[in-house]
Amino acid sequence: MRQLIRKLALSASLGCASLATWAGVLPGPLVDTQWLSANLDKVQVVEVRGNVKSFTAEPAIGTDAKGKKQIEEIGGHIAGSRLVESKKIRVDRKFGDLTVKYMIPERADFEKFVQAAGVDGGKPMVIVPIGLEPSDLNDAMRLYWQFKVYGEDEMAILDGGMAAWLLDGKPHAKDAPAAKTGNWTSRADRTAQYFADSNDVAAIIEKKTATLVDAREAPQYHGLVKRDYVFAYGHLEGAKNLSPDTTYKTSGGALRMLSPNTYKAVLAAQGIDPAAPTVVYCNSAAQSGLPWFILSELVGNKNVKQYDGSLHQWTLEKRTLVGAVPLN
Repeated sequence: MRQLIRKLALSASLGCASLATWAGVLPGPLVDTQWLSANLDKVQVVEVRGNVKSFTAEPAIGTDAKGKKQIEEIGGHIAGSRLVESKKIRVDRKFGDLTVKYMIPERADFEKFVQAAGVDGGKPMVIVPIGLEPSDLNDAMRLYWQFKVYGEDEMAILDGGMAAWLLDGKPHAKDAPAAKTGNWTSRADRTAQYFADSNDVAAIIEKKTATLVDAREAPQYHGLVKRDYVFAYGHLEGAKNLSPDTTYKTSGGALRMLSPNTYKAVLAAQGIDPAAPTVVYCNSAAQSGLPWFILSELVGNKNVKQYDGSLHQWTLEKRTLVGAVPLN
């Protein structure tokens, strides 16, 4: 028994030493290509792709009218990176008699998904979007949020994604990802800290205890159009609209983030207090990944949640929306 206790203590101390070795490696929640290139040996790279074939394809880089590099098509990947297919990040979940699409997986299911992608625990990760479209950023920041819910903190997003990596002349590989089962495990369930449900949102609408931020384009916010899986027009009562095109800048085709001070000014211009308790939402919590990351990780508001079911769940439950403009 004493031998077993000594072995367990040694194992625990080695685990703590491993975590201590990597602690503080990342400079913050956002890194640039220069930092990542210089620190590849200290992190694991996780690339998020909708088109998985692009992982082994040749990129296409041209020039614009001024002779500057322009990404025409993403191809290749950062050597040694792990591949996560974006459409598999979210799952269907049951709430009573209702099946709600596009939700965060249960804790055990998320662990299996991450391990199947070859991601290990105890080593900081840099999540890399494609970086050409807002949906690319949202996919990466959605994955970041899910890791955060399940206890991971040692991670960052590559600013500009793979597009910026190629534009900056960094080397790329085209080999298929090697088969590997990772050992990442959830350290905690922080659902209460980062996840909002329909009842939470209903209480906010009634008591005005937090700011609701609608992360969709203005035509959807005003009810001019809607997605087919949202069953009413308009927005949540009292919600402020943060248009996606105010949340990034483009250079050579790569979408890059703005400074924290700029974000604070953009938020204030929309009537959003960047320091107030906030719940972000969209149609299905896909577009809300980016504003959550901005508010929580870049601006530093530690009281920001995502309404994961968003308007898909809200209207599936036959709850009402407001603000739809007349269409005739």
